[in-house]
Amino acid sequence: MTTPPPTVPELEEQERRLVLPRFTHADAWTLGTLLVDLAREREAPVAIDIRRGGQQLFHAALPGSTPDNDAWIDRKRRVVERYGCSSYLVGSRFRAKGTTFEESSRLDLDVYAAHGGAFPIAVEGAGVIGTVVVSGLPQVADHALVVEALERFIAG
Repeated sequence: MTTPPPTVPELEEQERRLVLPRFTHADAWTLGTLLVDLAREREAPVAIDIRRGGQQLFHAALPGSTPDNDAWIDRKRRVVERYGCSSYLVGSRFRAKGTTFEESSRLDLDVYAAHGGAFPIAVEGAGVIGTVVVSGLPQVADHALVVEALERFIAG
């Protein structure tokens, strides 16, 4: 039995809940290595990217990932930077309106992808300051892996 994909309200609740008190270079390393550990446990062929502002703070490519995953990371990350919310939420909002991001966003699809896996790094009192992105699994699984890692990171 497969779990249904999260709804728009569920995705919005994740973003309200997953706000950090701060986000340092050391935090990027901790979150990134947590994602690597989770992906290795599952033998997930993913690439992982964490940025704050314009600076890449963490990147890893696990066995089975390809250069295409890095291209997907960039496209999904740009959606978060443009809309201020997860790439999966952006795509889900378009679908909830009976259309798709590809049909209705009027953005260059070689530059933007509203597929799951990119999540905003939001800091209390500062808003969205960066992104954490996973690419290599189906979009719901990419998104779920990032959310799981953020939940564990916040729980400490």
